[in-house]
Amino acid sequence: MAVEDTSKPVVVAEEANPSPTDHPIDRYHEEGDDAEEGEIAGGETDGDESSKSAVPQSHPLEHSWTFWFDNPSVKLKQTTWGSSLRSVFTFSTVEEFWSLSQWDLRTCLWLYLISSYFGCSLFNNMKGPSKLAGGADFYCFKQNIEPKWEDPICANGGKWTMNFPKEKSDKPWLYTLLALIGEQFDHGDEICGAVVNVRGKQERISIWTKNASNEAAQVSIGRQWKEFIDYNNSIGFIIHEDAKKLDRGAKSAYTA
Repeated sequence: MAVEDTSKPVVVAEEANPSPTDHPIDRYHEEGDDAEEGEIAGGETDGDESSKSAVPQSHPLEHSWTFWFDNPSVKLKQTTWGSSLRSVFTFSTVEEFWSLSQWDLRTCLWLYLISSYFGCSLFNNMKGPSKLAGGADFYCFKQNIEPKWEDPICANGGKWTMNFPKEKSDKPWLYTLLALIGEQFDHGDEICGAVVNVRGKQERISIWTKNASNEAAQVSIGRQWKEFIDYNNSIGFIIHEDAKKLDRGAKSAYTA
């Protein structure tokens, strides 16, 4: 998906309810598509067709993305890591990212469950990670990639991580998502997805990548991410294999 050459994702105010054509990641409103409200696209028609309204244009993303949620109340009871991790919904267009209007009953039920943490049901009205319960993890990964070290696409990768004080990661999380789905990274094909972890004293946002040995791509992703988020502190890249073996003792393979 083509995007504007800008150093930082531009977003609308969180309280607003933007229409797809008002949002900066909407890059598909073609020149000449300026039909008046109620006007039929494609010129004059006869008969019953004259009463039809123009079909809203859909704006597909380059990749489909899936939101995943790890419920903290269930994690405490699990016997195997990741057994409480559940996919919430998958979106493939700009409109689906901002609206629930076309989602099925199962999706809405899952969103109802996590709404107790977010306090809302539409993404563009969500207050963000600050409303999540402590211990919760919320993921956004490319479709068909599970946010687990064991996933074949993630297995040889690693992650960049940013740390934020409590209740200070809402906008960085939104900017991160817009940069991901808007394909603003030069090495976007290396990216698996992102996760926000809510913990007692801080919130962490991480970007997972595919191939940890590709140093140039990893460093590029880390540097661009800092620019998009306007993050001034140094960040480190931890290889998943090191994290599995050494846990918190794992050292950063790269820094940005």
